[in-house]
Amino acid sequence: MKTKITEMFGIEHPIIQGGMHFVGFAEMAAAVSNAGGLGIITGLTQGTPDNLAKEIRRCQDMTDKPFGVNLTFLPVLSQPDYPGFVRVIIESGVKAVETAGNNPQKWLPALKDAGIKVIHKCTSVRHSLKAESIGCDAVSVDGFECGGHPGEDDVPNFILLPRAAEELKIPFVASGGMADGRSLVAAMALGAEGMNMGTRFMATKEAPIHENVKQALVAASELDTRLVMRPLRNTERVLTNPAVERLLEKEKALGANIKFEDIIAEVAGVYPKIMKDGAMDAGAWSCGMVAGLIHDIPTVKELIDRIMAEANAIISKRLAGVL
Repeated sequence: MKTKITEMFGIEHPIIQGGMHFVGFAEMAAAVSNAGGLGIITGLTQGTPDNLAKEIRRCQDMTDKPFGVNLTFLPVLSQPDYPGFVRVIIESGVKAVETAGNNPQKWLPALKDAGIKVIHKCTSVRHSLKAESIGCDAVSVDGFECGGHPGEDDVPNFILLPRAAEELKIPFVASGGMADGRSLVAAMALGAEGMNMGTRFMATKEAPIHENVKQALVAASELDTRLVMRPLRNTERVLTNPAVERLLEKEKALGANIKFEDIIAEVAGVYPKIMKDGAMDAGAWSCGMVAGLIHDIPTVKELIDRIMAEANAIISKRLAGVL
């Protein structure tokens, strides 16, 4: 299947693995790239530029296919070494970067001069247009269904994607609620050139996370996610657990007076405990509503092959048959 996204990134299938904290290691990215998609290493998870350089080299040892690096630009007091991360990405020969969070404009000249294609994750049409105007090559349009941060507009993909198609000149992929061949065909019918999957890739054999997390995704339904940190306008969709329900009770009790410090126990530093140790009640962790469509834990290649076979069958048989 050829689209503007497969041509832009030099990949076989229009499927991108989104950057995920404490998930996007070399094993994950290489597995996706080897299966014909675009794997992504999560830059900030590596902690330092030197560690990122080592992780990129590990990935290069595992695949000769294109892969990218995610850089999320955060509004924090203690800034990560973004110049160092950008330098490492350029020196390592990586040719794709997924940016997220704050405006990446400051870093685009260096990345573009190095021949790197930049896809920016956006939760609204206005942010997508801004990404286009500053020179991003593509955008990942993140609907309200997504795990992690869906923004504050609450627009689901059935509306957001065709609106993006109406406004954008650069290609975009659909993110949020993407799980299978049906997702891919629907996304493309609404104007996308492919899809970005996060949560679905977590429930694969190669995902370098604890088995407890994978089993939790299989067991979850589409009703088991919660939106936290809404009063702080930093909304995050997470899988429910006792810590999440406790956090929601705090938000309800404190109302407009809530501060980040009030919920720090439920949201800060929990990812290593969950993803590495399998302590499922340690705190809030990002999960999309797509969990309701996750019923097994295949290899990455099995998953991508199944998606493409299903998509091709829908297009060539089911849809062609109704004409």
